[in-house]
Amino acid sequence: MAEEKTEKPTAKKLSEAVRNGDLLQSKELTTALVVMAGVAALAITGPEYVGAIREMLREGLSISPSDIATFSPEKRFSHLLEWIVVPLGTILGVTFLAAIAGPAVLGSLGFRTSALGFKFNKLNPASGIKRIFGLGGLIELLKALAKILVLGSIGSWLMWDRIVEIRQMGKMGIVPALDEVGSLFIIVSLGLAGSLFVIAGIDVPAQMMQRAKRLSMSKHEVKEEHKEQEGAPEAKQAVRRKAMEAATGSVRKAVTEASVILTNPTHFAVALRYRPGFDQAPVVLARGNDEIARVIRECAAEASVPILQYPELTRAIYFTSRVGHAIDERLFLAVATVLAFVFRVENRMASEMDRPHIDLPDDVRFDSEGRAS
Repeated sequence: MAEEKTEKPTAKKLSEAVRNGDLLQSKELTTALVVMAGVAALAITGPEYVGAIREMLREGLSISPSDIATFSPEKRFSHLLEWIVVPLGTILGVTFLAAIAGPAVLGSLGFRTSALGFKFNKLNPASGIKRIFGLGGLIELLKALAKILVLGSIGSWLMWDRIVEIRQMGKMGIVPALDEVGSLFIIVSLGLAGSLFVIAGIDVPAQMMQRAKRLSMSKHEVKEEHKEQEGAPEAKQAVRRKAMEAATGSVRKAVTEASVILTNPTHFAVALRYRPGFDQAPVVLARGNDEIARVIRECAAEASVPILQYPELTRAIYFTSRVGHAIDERLFLAVATVLAFVFRVENRMASEMDRPHIDLPDDVRFDSEGRAS
């Protein structure tokens, strides 16, 4: 028995759906935006557009002797077309932007090459029949009937509301009648475009619910995906164990060569070496936090390497220096002070009571997360 899909899709599932072209889409919203933008642009540029057509027709129907003597169809056509390029281009440009705005509003804007791939399953007649007579096909049929009913009702009501003006058109001159027709066309078109937004307001939530249901996952699928991304716990534990063994081996060897160990005291630890005449500056032999820091402290205790607690200096070295490299030059003075103290203690010239206070520059002060403090 198939497990019920009750879980929300994961980020990976959503990403794969986008790559495969399964996006949140609403044809009704795009249609409403395009129609409304086109009607609004036509309402604004309508007089200019009608005037341009009038001038184009007037000039196109006017023939002079020079036109006959030097007749050039291409030149004539391009000249007449110049009259309507700007108003027509404005309308087309606005509707094109509206067509882009539809997917952008839903967060589905983008070019995806996977959508261009040939899908053989689209050729399967059984799949096609299932799409037509399935739940999706029924929903599309109901949407089409609802659009016809809503748009037809609103259009009829708007036309009936202007029935008096329509009857008066027969008594008007041609120019006033055309103006009235244009006004009626704009009003009816705006009303129909507004009704399309009502339909889109119903369609968008419906599409969101359908997509969520289509991409929903079972608990087993979520568990398997998580395991695939994170790796099996046993494998992760084995990798961590091997990494810890390798790190511990290198740390043990490095600590035996160290001159001093600086700690945080528990979260961080660094092992420093400085041999006069051999090292030009103190060198970081090992560094670590948490478990590695614990290993450094234990190895230092076994090897009798001095361990000093300087939290700020330890963090500064940890976050500014790399293993096998000299410490940051901004820390030279502080580390030199510590090494001088260690030398005096080893030669019985000082005790723990004489441990110096260390001041660090502000730009090398860090908290436990590595943020400059």
